Amino acid sequence: MSAEDLQIQDGLVIPGHELSVQASLSGGSGGQHVNKTCTRITLRWNLDSSQVLSASQRDYLRGRIANRITNAGDVVVHCDTHRQQRRNLEGARQQLQEVIRAGLQRPKKRRPTRPTRASQRKRVDGKKKRGEVKQSRRKPRFD
Repeated sequence: MSAEDLQIQDGLVIPGHELSVQASLSGGSGGQHVNKTCTRITLRWNLDSSQVLSASQRDYLRGRIANRITNAGDVVVHCDTHRQQRRNLEGARQQLQEVIRAGLQRPKKRRPTRPTRASQRKRVDGKKKRGEVKQSRRKPRFD
């Protein structure tokens, strides 16, 4: 693993040659500095041409992070929170890492459970109490 490689999780490393880095002018605070230096980083990774993921992982990831993928199949991340280009690059790499890691994480299966007897009793008691409150608010009936 080289320095530019991006480790997503154990056994999953995106090679540095698959990542495309572009610097551009950044807006926001920083005064004249932001007007003359290219500190904003745009990091791209092409999901379609990547050899890192299996076909099933690629399809699952595409479904989970569809809003982050361009028509060309690139996952795009921008970072312009820092004044230094190097720190923005680190931030963009970390963002991409989190997006892919979260996208590949499978949700736990829900195991259906039954309410406990105590919770059922508590629910019914609450309903009875509420009914009694409403009953006490009624006008008395004279038959």
